[in-house]
Amino acid sequence: MKQKIYMNRELSWLKFNERVLAEAQNPQVPLCERLSFASIYQSNLDEFFMVRVGTLVDQLLIDREIRENKTKMTSQEQLDAIIPEVKRLNRKKDTIYEDLMEKLEHYGMKLVNFQKISKKESEYLRKYFKAEIAPLISPTIIAKRQPFPFLKNKEIYAVAVLETKNGKERLAIIPCGSGVFPRLIKIPGKDAYMLSEEIILHYVPRVFKGYHVKSKCLIRVTRNADIDADALYDEDLDYRDFMEDLIKKRRKLAPIRLEYTREMDGESIETICGYLHLSTDYVFHSRSPLDLSFVDGIRDCLRGESELFYERRVPQKSPQFKDHKSIIKQIEKKDKLLSYPYESMRPFLNLLREAAEDEDVVSIKMTLYRVAKQSQIAAALIEAADNGKEVTILMELKARFDEENNIRWSRRLEDAGCRVIYGLDGYKVHSKLCLITRKTKGGIRCITQIGTGNYNEKTSRLYTDLSLMTADEGIAEDAANVFQALSMGETVQESEHLLVAPNCLQNRILDMIDEEINYAKAGEEAYIGLKMNSLTDKKIMEKLIEASCAGVKIDMIVRGICCLIPGVKGKTENITVRSIVGRFLEHSRIYIFGAKGREKVYIASADFMTRNTLRRVEVAAPVYDPDLKLQIIEMFITMLSDNQKAKEEDSEGNYKRPENQDTPLNSQEFFYQQAYDQAMERKNL
Repeated sequence: MKQKIYMNRELSWLKFNERVLAEAQNPQVPLCERLSFASIYQSNLDEFFMVRVGTLVDQLLIDREIRENKTKMTSQEQLDAIIPEVKRLNRKKDTIYEDLMEKLEHYGMKLVNFQKISKKESEYLRKYFKAEIAPLISPTIIAKRQPFPFLKNKEIYAVAVLETKNGKERLAIIPCGSGVFPRLIKIPGKDAYMLSEEIILHYVPRVFKGYHVKSKCLIRVTRNADIDADALYDEDLDYRDFMEDLIKKRRKLAPIRLEYTREMDGESIETICGYLHLSTDYVFHSRSPLDLSFVDGIRDCLRGESELFYERRVPQKSPQFKDHKSIIKQIEKKDKLLSYPYESMRPFLNLLREAAEDEDVVSIKMTLYRVAKQSQIAAALIEAADNGKEVTILMELKARFDEENNIRWSRRLEDAGCRVIYGLDGYKVHSKLCLITRKTKGGIRCITQIGTGNYNEKTSRLYTDLSLMTADEGIAEDAANVFQALSMGETVQESEHLLVAPNCLQNRILDMIDEEINYAKAGEEAYIGLKMNSLTDKKIMEKLIEASCAGVKIDMIVRGICCLIPGVKGKTENITVRSIVGRFLEHSRIYIFGAKGREKVYIASADFMTRNTLRRVEVAAPVYDPDLKLQIIEMFITMLSDNQKAKEEDSEGNYKRPENQDTPLNSQEFFYQQAYDQAMERKNL
């Protein structure tokens, strides 16, 4: 039987989410952090259904014979494979959750139900329900004059089958997520809590007096969020108004999944699905709560128990910058690199603040994709505009699920006098690019910053990312061309130093892979090292297979989706794939081409996905400084040696702990300790 070399994208993503769930089960992870990983698994799955499953269902409406280009599976075949796998993973999640909650009882934290409390406590909850919850809920009984209500995306509802005195059945629904009462209800006199939806469900008979409650359960609907903004955009509309309307539409899209707890007879479930116009294939039973976001409240209650949490880590000062000296002058003297979250973002923030006040600075141009709600970066840009600088911002309003925040900031930036551009037709602007232009006595001088992650102070403490700052004139010229093209609603057609999608990134990557193939064919050592979030671009994968067959050694660190299966004899046997899932979200993208002594090193905003390489504006920057180049290569080698948080993909597409069981190495903890040690050395100088 011919061995597969490609894996379906959606099934590969589910394997990634299983690696997230594995951290919830990992006894080496502190207990409250394990609970967070269970919650992350669930929120990841929500988005997977809203976007990816939603896309597949939409494809069925268009053409049932559409096939994806790697495994040639139809949309229906993909859905048929996804559903049983999700059910398997959810059963695993339920077991892990129950185990975690049982362990938390040793720390005095109990989440109880009505079978686990005394009569006195039950009486307290009855009074609490009557006084604090009942006045705020809006129960509905479905009838001819009372149609089935709209169920909000991801909100929890109590559902009951009611029987009238004459034997007729009615369906009743109570929303459980008003936001007015807390989700975690404290039971007086003990360290125990109950979820508000459990209280509502228990007192359903008190809400619907005069009816016999035949059965009841909690349900949660997930709605399709897959909207193609560019396909719907009317150019006669204000783009911000259009995006706001799009967000409202997303909230009302068709249901894509129904989850429920407790036991409800199949006929009632079918009735609910009928109202939702949803196939029963997309119904999932859960033993654990339908929304695990309440675990943040549990974490807050247990903050005093330090062993339940990761050791506190704080981003450190970068040894590359000197205090109380001009950031601009330091960058002009030598390129700088920040590594988040191990090093603080402060030097970059200080760069923007200095640029806002520097009399020589004439303009700041920047792309913004996901901005923090309380953004110091946006505040610095507003200050620059107030000081008379020309500030041009490419604000990507199509950053999925961050649109509202971006819209709000775009208005504030515009009101401050910034020129705000709202992306391009047909392309998302996903690049992380900043260009500061100064007019000095010596002529025009520029500082260019290129990053792998968003300009977001919050995520810079949670995601691993790299930020390069350089005074290189060639890079600045390419960056200026990128911004000029964006200002004209166009994309860059060619560039010398930067790799810029959609027109000059994928083709340049293929050329550099070809260079390594030629070295290998000439009998010389050839090497490619790649780190990214996802790998789905078939054209690049085909070229990597060709390189492997030619004898090029290829090491890849791919956190999430990886559609290329390594280690397949005669095809990908020279390729290794690892995924690191740990305390911090691996987000940096690194491309290394060339064996030792001739390496070309890039950092980038782009994964090797077709959407990134051909349908977005992305930027990869060369690292020319020898010290920084070596630093990135050493980081990459360290991550390849991780044997604690890394999983290695085998030739069957399964992920396992690496066989290298030498000295335990958690690369993320290694980098943080390194940052602390360097900060201490600097302090002692």
